[in-house]
Parts: sequence; C-alpha cells; structure tokens
Amino acid sequence: MTDRRAFMKSGAMALFAAGLGGVPSFIARAAGSSKILAPYKKTKTLVCIFQRGAMDGLMAVSPFSDPNLKLLRPTLYMSPAQTEGAMIDLDGKFGLHPSLGAFDPFFKEGRMAIVHGVGSPNNTRSHFDAQDYMESGTPFSKSTPSGWLNRAVGLTGHDASPFQAVSITSAMPRSLYGDQESLAINNLQEFAIQLRGNPFASGLASRSFEQLYDQTSSQILNKTGRESFDAMKMLNLNHIKNYQPAAGVAYPNTALGNSLKQIAILIKMNIGLEVAFAESGGWDTHFNQGTANGALARNLKDFSDSIAAFWKDMGAWQDDVTVMTMTEFGRTAHQNGTGGTDHGRASCLFVLGNDVKGGKVYSNIKTLAKEDLEDGRDLPVSTDFRSVFSAVANRHLGISNNRKLFPSWEGQSAEIMKTV
Repeated sequence: MTDRRAFMKSGAMALFAAGLGGVPSFIARAAGSSKILAPYKKTKTLVCIFQRGAMDGLMAVSPFSDPNLKLLRPTLYMSPAQTEGAMIDLDGKFGLHPSLGAFDPFFKEGRMAIVHGVGSPNNTRSHFDAQDYMESGTPFSKSTPSGWLNRAVGLTGHDASPFQAVSITSAMPRSLYGDQESLAINNLQEFAIQLRGNPFASGLASRSFEQLYDQTSSQILNKTGRESFDAMKMLNLNHIKNYQPAAGVAYPNTALGNSLKQIAILIKMNIGLEVAFAESGGWDTHFNQGTANGALARNLKDFSDSIAAFWKDMGAWQDDVTVMTMTEFGRTAHQNGTGGTDHGRASCLFVLGNDVKGGKVYSNIKTLAKEDLEDGRDLPVSTDFRSVFSAVANRHLGISNNRKLFPSWEGQSAEIMKTV
C-alpha cells in the first residue's frame, strides 16, 4: 500500500519511471515538482547530428577550382561540369557532391550554411579521442565530466520539461553527459510501452493512465500530477505508431531517417524539447571510397535525404528548429593506394535553419598545395569547431556565456547566424 501511494503521489510520469527500466528517475522527481512546463509551449530546438567515422569533407564539398585537388586525387576527383553525376557548383569555387543534391535548394534559398576547414585544434587521428574532445568541447582535456550540449541545457536559464534534451540513440552520447538531466531513447514506441510486463505494475498494466488518474484522490494527485499525466499522455503509443509526416514527405528507412522522424514527433508534441541528438555511422572510407557511386555516395545520399525529409516535415515548426552536423575530423587530401582516404584533419559541416546566414560556404582554406597542407598531407583546421557550435547555441538557444559553454576557449563565435 505504501508503494502504491508513493507511486500514485508522483503522478503519471512516476508510473512510467518507477522501476520500468530505461526511464530515468528524474522523470519521477520532475512529476512532483514545478519543473514541467505547462502548457508545453513551443520551444526552440537545436538538432545535432554526429557523423561518426570522419566524413571526407573534400569530397562532400569539394574545392574543385584548386588545381591541386586533381593531382592529389586522380581517381577520386569529381568535376563540376554540367553532366549527370557531376558536382553541383555552389559558388565557382566549391562543389556539392551529387548525392547531397537534396541540400542544394536549401543552400540556394539561403537556409543552409556550409563551414569548411572546420575541426579540432587537437591533431589526434584517433576516432575515439577526437569524438570525445568534440563532444566534451574541451579538445585538450580528457577529464571534463560534462558534454557541451549538457552544459548548453544548463545555460538556457529556465526551468524545463524532462524532455528538454533527448538523444535518439541506444546509449547516452558524450555530448549529453553531465549534471543536467537528459534522455537516451532508442525507440519511441518501446519507450511508450515499457509499462507492459513490469512486475511492479502487473496489476495495473491493463488499465489506462486516464483510469488510474480518475481513481486517484485529488488530494494525492495535485495539479502538477495532472501536468505530468498530460505530458506522458502525449507519448501514447498510438500517437507514435500512427504518426504521419507532412504531405509529400518520405523519410529514408534507415537509422538516421528513423531517428530524425522520431525527433520530428517529439518536436510536434510540444513537450519542451530543446536539444535533440542523432548520429550517422559508416564514414570511415579507407578503401573503395567511390565518386558519384560507392560507399561514400550512399552515405551522403542517406544523410542529405534524411535531413531534407526532416526539414520539410517541420513545416510550421521551421522557424523554431536549427539543424547542425559535425564529424570528428576529415580525410587525407591525397588518396591512398586502395581508392580511399585515411584519417586527416579538417572537414566541413552543415547548418540548416531560418536563422542561418545561408547560401555561403564559409572557408579560410588557402590552397591544397603541399606547403599549405598540415604535415604535407592534410587540410589544416582553419576554423575551430567551438566557434561554430557557440554561434549556433548563442543565436538559437539564447546562450551568451561562451566561457562556461566551452571552458578554456578564448575564441570568437563564427558569424554564420542572423542577428535578432
């Protein structure tokens, strides 16, 4: 009886969280506090996508006008000539890989900015270390306990929903480690039905949240409990299972496509999502990289088609959403002997949103001549990733304290976002 009263006292969110595996206890705690926003107003949402494995930025967005590129990559070089499968000429200097064609309209509309030569000042070529440094936001410290996105959540300066920061991954990404509560949800449908089969709730599983609410004394289930119930009701299985994207939108049936579709569901539920995280793998192209076709082309197509579907699905929410991509480092400027590229330094990233100063490739790249390459082999990092991340967080999430967002960094934010 004591357990049941405690269970009911903290409302429907606690019903979901109490011993059900995978739902953090902070949801139950939030149910008994005033932290939950009501009535779940629209919030700005930053969607971050990590391309794990190190994307070849020199092929994704190619500096085709540099004559050194063809010398460095005799079989990987792609021309911007007006033929099928050619690079899409962006500005006379850079070309977009044809598999990224879904990005071209966003770039032309001024909604997408591309930052080239971006990366970490730490020159490690270890995937694990480089990802850790980028996600912690402290590229020369392994002891940082928090991730930069977790710190961003803490710097928003307001109380928030338990769904403020959500990663659609099987495990919590390093970016969201820290004191601020975050959720890692691999599958929304499974998250919404965890009540089933739980021993604690075996006598209650056949009864709806509404029935449980109605049978509960108003003295026990207060106003906050009702808000908690309403929030959890938004995550009902039917809503998720029967979700229909906007007319004409078809998400790729891939890991990234499905992740972005679930993020779209959460955004449209208006339950206070402010930071969303997804990831895409398979970017480590050491051999048989291909050009217009091949492993990289397939990955680029899934990447751009998934993001394009998500953006179109956002519709009326577009003003409140910004998408930013990242990858731990780039690939060597020179192709290797197996038709691929090895671990390098700088790459490129994409920022999509109505608050972005788009239609431009932001670059401080010099040339691809050997004397301008790092160690004679790599595109050097000319833009610190923190300058881009901070610019997006400042403008879109309203964060102003870059020194807390990125400890020990003294740089300036990139001017890639529109001013208010």
